[in-house]
Amino acid sequence: MFGQKLRLGKLVSATIITAFAVTSFSLSAIPTSAEEITSSIARGGRLYDKWYKVIKAPKPEETHSAWPDSNTKKSGDATQRCKACHGWDIMGADGAYASGSYQTGITGLQGMAGAPTADIIAIIKDDTHGFAGKMDEQDYTDLANFVSAGQFDIDTFINRETKMAVGDLAKGEEYYNTVCAQCHGLDGDKPKDLGTTLGTLSNKNPWEIIQKIMNGQPAEQMPAMRAFGPQVSADILAYLQTMPLAE
Repeated sequence: MFGQKLRLGKLVSATIITAFAVTSFSLSAIPTSAEEITSSIARGGRLYDKWYKVIKAPKPEETHSAWPDSNTKKSGDATQRCKACHGWDIMGADGAYASGSYQTGITGLQGMAGAPTADIIAIIKDDTHGFAGKMDEQDYTDLANFVSAGQFDIDTFINRETKMAVGDLAKGEEYYNTVCAQCHGLDGDKPKDLGTTLGTLSNKNPWEIIQKIMNGQPAEQMPAMRAFGPQVSADILAYLQTMPLAE
């Protein structure tokens, strides 16, 4: 009896060891996923928005050397932001900045979608853009990832003629009340230093707001929703556009 139990115990132990070895081999044979860059893209979007605030650098006072003389409405630090020339929709002269106070005639970045990040970084550092030495290498990489891999067909999510988001209001309300309302309030009138309401901002410039929903606000604790895809952000934007306007 004792000998049978001993042999049975050895058999069970051997079976467990074999199973563990096979499982370990199988797990090690599973290929690892590609490097996660979504967080880098989101940070790059914040750099595109206001790079000097993200890296806590002094605010530039001078007007960017590439800012065209034809635009006299903007100067100083307002001209030092990537979005100032290329637009919140990344379309430059072909997008929302074809007219208005940020009209420059400068092209968008659609042609850089999918481009090697090394090529984009070289352009960021060239004499025209003038950003060599102003950021560290991770900053350049994040910004390049945003330009190369962070673009999406924004006209699918915002009607260019009406400025209205193409989204699900019910889902947007659920997302907003769960993720955003704690800081922005149920009516989108917080924080107090916002100076206006989210309803006003989202109706005036929906391209700016969808980028901020996707990527977050520079140097703030606002979460980036990019990992959930642009439709979730469009749903939130659609709900924001129903909120009260500033008086």
